[in-house]
Amino acid sequence: MVRKLTLIVSAILGGAALAQTCDGRLVEHALGETCVPETVARVVALETGELDSAVALGVPPVGAGSWLAADDPWPEYLESELQLTTYIGLGDAPNLEAIVALKPDLILGSRERHGSLYGQLSKVAPTVFTETVGVVWKENLLVHGEALGKEAEARALLSAYEARTREFRRSLGDARPEVSIVRFLPGEIRVYQKATFSGTILADVGLPRPPTGDVEGFAASITEEGVPEVGGDVIFTTVYGPQDETDYTLVTEGSLWKGLAAVEAGDVYRVPEDYWMLGVGVGAANRVLDDLELYILDR
Repeated sequence: MVRKLTLIVSAILGGAALAQTCDGRLVEHALGETCVPETVARVVALETGELDSAVALGVPPVGAGSWLAADDPWPEYLESELQLTTYIGLGDAPNLEAIVALKPDLILGSRERHGSLYGQLSKVAPTVFTETVGVVWKENLLVHGEALGKEAEARALLSAYEARTREFRRSLGDARPEVSIVRFLPGEIRVYQKATFSGTILADVGLPRPPTGDVEGFAASITEEGVPEVGGDVIFTTVYGPQDETDYTLVTEGSLWKGLAAVEAGDVYRVPEDYWMLGVGVGAANRVLDDLELYILDR
């Protein structure tokens, strides 16, 4: 809840309460309440979910964390908006000195990734945290919108997304192919399940999952021998990091992969990692919808 008021912080100091005045907006979040300036201009986004929200709401961050390489840190779909944004480190390991140097008036992050840093970050600038990331991206957008003074804009973005998903369901009709999502990482192959960013979007558009993905969990790790369990009429794949450090080529050129029904039908599509996996925000969600329209509705 945002409201202008005098925040009374109870402190036992000789039996007296310490009064602190909030001259901006009081924002409630996962770690309490934070007084945020009426107008925010210099935001730091600690990882890509906050980064996506800030850009979508028209406030490109002065600094941001990312899960990509430091020499090319920005998701491609956001790159044009981040020409003046400073990279502050990996999404779970921000450089505090770099953040201080940027003189932010707001820091956005999450308890899950950055909870241990909250005290330090709060001394640098007003800091607003969501509880977690990924599957709760819609709720997080509303928190980010509130913190940025863009609550109405955040709700409008969600309404537009929901209108797109309703139209997708209408266009899909009774033809509902089962969809699998397979991510290749160094040392691991994952089949993504329902409790994921991409899983929420598939649910919103009414696309079912084969048994391996039709689980109220995050992801199942499989080996090359487990490829037959992937299933699905359509398979989307992504690759995190350098492809040659993953088993992507080994698996997709193997007989077990080639024997999958979706592969035989030509319904396997490699899609961008940066918005299917890393974006976890409304901007990324709309680009996933673009791909689903292209590969599902137009197939």
